Amino acid sequence: MADRAMALLRRLERLKDIFGSVAAEQRLVLLRQLERRRLGSAGSVLRLHEALCFARAYPDDAAVLAQVERMLDAFDTRGDLKRRRAQLEDSGIAGTAINYAFYWFTAEWLARRWPDQLSVDWEAFENAERLPELLHLLLPYTETLTIDELDYEPDEWIRQLKGPHESDAAFLVRRFAALQADAFGREESFEALDVPLRIAPGADTPSRTRAKYPGVPVSYQTAPLRSGRPDLRREMVRPPLAVRAVSRREGRRLIALAREAMVTRSRDLDIFVHADEQDARLVDCGEGLQFACFGAVPQRRLMLDAVYGFLTLKNGVPIGYVLISALFNSAEVAYNVFETYRGGESAYIYGRVLAATRHLFDADTITVPPYQLGHDNLEGLESGAWWFYYKLGFRPHDVAVRRLLRRELARIKRNPRHRSSIATLNELSSANMYLYLGRPRADVRGRIELGAVGSRVSRYLADRFGADRERGVRTCSEEAAELLGVRSLRGFTAGQRLWWERWSPMIMALPGVTRWGVGDRRDLVEVVRAKGGSRESEFVTRFDRHRRLRRAVLALAENGA
Repeated sequence: MADRAMALLRRLERLKDIFGSVAAEQRLVLLRQLERRRLGSAGSVLRLHEALCFARAYPDDAAVLAQVERMLDAFDTRGDLKRRRAQLEDSGIAGTAINYAFYWFTAEWLARRWPDQLSVDWEAFENAERLPELLHLLLPYTETLTIDELDYEPDEWIRQLKGPHESDAAFLVRRFAALQADAFGREESFEALDVPLRIAPGADTPSRTRAKYPGVPVSYQTAPLRSGRPDLRREMVRPPLAVRAVSRREGRRLIALAREAMVTRSRDLDIFVHADEQDARLVDCGEGLQFACFGAVPQRRLMLDAVYGFLTLKNGVPIGYVLISALFNSAEVAYNVFETYRGGESAYIYGRVLAATRHLFDADTITVPPYQLGHDNLEGLESGAWWFYYKLGFRPHDVAVRRLLRRELARIKRNPRHRSSIATLNELSSANMYLYLGRPRADVRGRIELGAVGSRVSRYLADRFGADRERGVRTCSEEAAELLGVRSLRGFTAGQRLWWERWSPMIMALPGVTRWGVGDRRDLVEVVRAKGGSRESEFVTRFDRHRRLRRAVLALAENGA
């Protein structure tokens, strides 16, 4: 029976990229047969799961979608899954556990939402011996007698201290949450322990099996997937169909979906962790393709560039994510398609990513960083990511990389079957690649030394205030307000006041700022307010339009290098 089920599964997999009425009928028959049959290995159970997830994102018609939904909804009840549950851990399949040393904010989120399912994997906890040393910080002073006089193993300490109906992980996370420190301090302290956590499967714990944003109109796949190579410059100037700001409630739901998509793949992505429900939008590209777009909460924004994250949705199913860093009418873009959905329309969707990036941030230049190209990233190297971007029109500026590229192109010309080695791909991917809509320019993300800007501001503070940086920030805040004509911060939001404080030293360090006219000074105030406002993309727009500010920041970069 297992052999018969495997034969059916192989036939289903061969249909993956084939669409049309005949393929739809065949797929439906195969799915109905596989629903009743049991597979003989963990690998084959996983393969069926991936075929169902793909068909959910790209359904042929209503009948196929209904069959797929029914099978996924009941997937954790399958006998073959239950028999191989241990082998399928960390797969993200419903009914299986997830093991990962999640970062602080994700650990705290998991402990709030699924406290009973969360536990510490003590066997994998390499830093457990450090835990007793932290108890003085994690517990009230009244318990020092216990800590000083008794001696337990780390796991026994937690068992002794936690409540009777509280998991060890929930207790530990809650004590770190009560630590007398700011958010950054708690984050540093918890992550230094590198606590391995385990999420036991529950009725609503994160899974890839049930991951879908509800209520999205379905676009059925009746024609072949767009597998060709798009003209990215043409795609960039073709805007999305619509961009819709969502309510805070819908923003929370989309952010939760994005965070769960990371958890089920044993990943953490800061922009989803610190996403701002007030800065959430849905970018509609038509035919079921959408990007849930998130900016960061004001406390977690960067000094200069604005970071946004996209969760890529196909018919509501998360199929990948995008990380964007935008400024100077340019954007650094990291693009990821989840393994189940790679191939097929990946290049087409990338073109839509760039169109959304241009639409939101007025970017005419796209930068791809080394890791995205595969540098020191075996998965990227093995996928041939560097050549993917090269064939789409991206080019490096680095002299050594260009020299190596010429050699590789010559080898391919002599032997069309030549393939670059992993070592060669790692060298090729050691520097950024760029795509320009217009003429190449130097003032774009990846070519500007933002660290040099920070170095120059630090030098300014050091020269004036030495170690007393707190006084320096207060003084700069007052001086910047006087310089720019800000009489009071009473009309500023909490985020805007925070960013006034953070930006003031840089304002005072800007070359020539004291000679700016009234209009430029007034516009600079609005740039800073936008940095701490409800939507950071507004900051990008205001910064990029402020020519004197752009030139001054570039001068800081040159002087600080």
